Amino acid sequence: MHCARFRPAVLPLALLAAAPMLAAASPSAPGDAAVLAPVQAFFAAMSRYDQAGMRAQVLSAGMATLMRHGKPEQIALGDFVDHVKPGKASIEERIRDPQVRVDDNIAVVWAPYVFLLDGKPHHCGTDVLNLAQVDGRWLITGIADNSRDCPAR
Repeated sequence: MHCARFRPAVLPLALLAAAPMLAAASPSAPGDAAVLAPVQAFFAAMSRYDQAGMRAQVLSAGMATLMRHGKPEQIALGDFVDHVKPGKASIEERIRDPQVRVDDNIAVVWAPYVFLLDGKPHHCGTDVLNLAQVDGRWLITGIADNSRDCPAR
């Protein structure tokens, strides 16, 4: 996940068109789909540079921790969303094989991802998203990711 503030040319906080993003992964337990829904919606909105759509899926005071070159870059989720502005490039972040863990009203999603810039792999890594159930809705409370070059295929 990237923010324009940190890499404007690459931005995107890459993300997704919800269906293709998780097409390879289906929820394994009842309730997993409900936890994955805001993650899918967040990445889909990001791929459209839709700040309102992204904001609807997060607690603004939550934090994003982006590990870059071994060092953390931290930003409040609300500020992160504010930095997602339309660019010339199309962006998409696809996660696969998400692992979902739920205990009552908290959840964690762990998933490898590939970030596409104009449809081509730009970088890969792992996304870790923390969620909380607030008033019956799952919301993203924190995001952490790392980033590296994608292996050649």
